[in-house]
Amino acid sequence: MRNSIVITFVLLAACASAPKTEQKTFMPKGNPLVTDNFTADPAPLVHDGTLYLYVGHDEYYPGQDSAGGGQEFNITEWLCYSTEDMKTWTDHGAVLAPTDFSWGTGEAWASQVVENNGKFYYYVTAMAGEPYNSRLVGVAVSDSPTGPFVDALGKPLVSDDMTPNGPRGWWNDIDPTVLIDAEGTPWMSWGNGTCFIVKLKPNMIELDGPIEILRMPGFIEGPWLSRHGELYYLDFASRGEGRETISYATAPSMEGPWTYRGRLTGMAENSFTIHPGIVEFKGLDYLFYHNAALILDNIQGAIGRRSVCVDYLYYLPDGRMAWVEQTKAGITVPPKTAAEVAQIQSQVPKFEEVIVEKVSLYFMNQLKERQ
Repeated sequence: MRNSIVITFVLLAACASAPKTEQKTFMPKGNPLVTDNFTADPAPLVHDGTLYLYVGHDEYYPGQDSAGGGQEFNITEWLCYSTEDMKTWTDHGAVLAPTDFSWGTGEAWASQVVENNGKFYYYVTAMAGEPYNSRLVGVAVSDSPTGPFVDALGKPLVSDDMTPNGPRGWWNDIDPTVLIDAEGTPWMSWGNGTCFIVKLKPNMIELDGPIEILRMPGFIEGPWLSRHGELYYLDFASRGEGRETISYATAPSMEGPWTYRGRLTGMAENSFTIHPGIVEFKGLDYLFYHNAALILDNIQGAIGRRSVCVDYLYYLPDGRMAWVEQTKAGITVPPKTAAEVAQIQSQVPKFEEVIVEKVSLYFMNQLKERQ
């Protein structure tokens, strides 16, 4: 017995004295923000004085540059970074993978984490196996912003049979964004070529009513819901001159009506895609996005090798967003003054605002059948 006690004591002492694995920290020198991984589709979350940034991990593979049909992308996991001051960042590594879902087979696309009542809900796009064989929206949940996250449903939250959309239907359901409105109602928007929107139940893992469509001008993919003051914002990747830009719409409530307000920023350097992630943190507003300017291990950025960036975001007195200049310095320089923001905005061409029509899936399907 005495020997057993001694051995137990030694083991406990050894465990107590074992060094803890330290998480890597880094200080970005501008854009791109992360320089030791290709990263894409930034999704910021502020919780308890810390900003968490969730990204897809773009990964190179031989033959990637000649691939097509979506195979240019090779994202097998989602990464997380955090900061308390926007200067020093902590790398938390991979916090979720498509294969963490019972139905997931790979291809991790855009995602977002939302906190509600002490739980963290991770809304993702991932490729699904039988019987779906398409990209779907799923949701995982955790008690911590850095996981571990577990599948909350055991099945997709949104699948193809719920959003028929003609020949593009097999990858209709990508890029979910979720916002809890001032009344406490969660809303989700997503889509590829079609901007879907729906209420969620208070449990955050079930739809609460019919899926509707916002006929958003120029909408391609990557919507992002946010709120500033009394207005709600829907930013999204939009049709540019050969590559995507970011445009946005505003509404007095999530019910609408939504008004298309034009472009927020231009095309990303060297990247066909761009993806907005907007957040207010410690009194300043930020636009996260990605380009493909990073060269990593002598491998040039490309359509499937992107790099997350961040620049300041400014709101005008009438609620519009000021044009965002994509910069190399990013937020390593002080934010602009109101006069400097006004000067930028004065150079942006005037745009006629458009009221966005909201229709049902049934209406869109009937319209397609008549065409």
